[in-house]
Amino acid sequence: MEDLIEIRWHGRGGQGAKTASLLLADAAFNTGKYIQGFPEYGPERMGAPITAYNRISTYPITIHSNIYYPDYVVVVDDTLLESVDVTAGLKETGAIVINTTKSADYLKNVLKGYSGSIYTIDARKVSMETLGKYFPNTPMLAAIVKVSKIMTDEEFINDMKGSFKHKFAKKPEVIDGNMKAIEMALKEVNKIQ
Repeated sequence: MEDLIEIRWHGRGGQGAKTASLLLADAAFNTGKYIQGFPEYGPERMGAPITAYNRISTYPITIHSNIYYPDYVVVVDDTLLESVDVTAGLKETGAIVINTTKSADYLKNVLKGYSGSIYTIDARKVSMETLGKYFPNTPMLAAIVKVSKIMTDEEFINDMKGSFKHKFAKKPEVIDGNMKAIEMALKEVNKIQ
C-alpha cells in the first residue's frame, strides 16, 4: 500500500455510498492505518447525487479538505456517468470501479478518454442474489478493497464480520447475506481491457 490513498465515492442519496465510505474507514483503522471517511454535504435527498471520501494512510493524515486528485473513484450508480465528471482529477495510475453492466466501449467513451484502469461489478446482481434486495454499497465496498488492495481479502472479511455483528445487533438475520455479498463481490470484480 502507498503511504496515502485517496478515494472518492459517487452515488445517489439512499444507495449507501456514505455508509460504505465510513465502513471502509473503520476497516482500514482496524488494520492499524490512519483514516478519514466523510461525505460532502449539499441538499441531500433520496436519489440526488452525493459524494463521499476516504483517506487511508500508514502515517498520520494532516490534510483536511475534499479530495480533488483521487487515486481511486467508486461509482455506485452508473447513471451518474453522463451527468457527473466522475474522472475529474482521477490519477492515471489509479482506477475507477463502476457498478454497471454496460459495455466496455460505452464506458471508455463516457469516461472521456480516461486511460487508467477501469473495473466493473454488477452490484445489483450480487446484492439481489445474496440479500434479496438492491443494496449496492456492500458489493461496492468489497470491490474497492479488492482493487485498491488497502487490506487483504481475509483481513477485510474478518473485519466486516465483527462490524456487521455490531451494526446489525438488532437484525442478525441480515449479517449472513451481507457477508455472502462481500465474498461474492470480491470474486466478481472485472477489469476492462
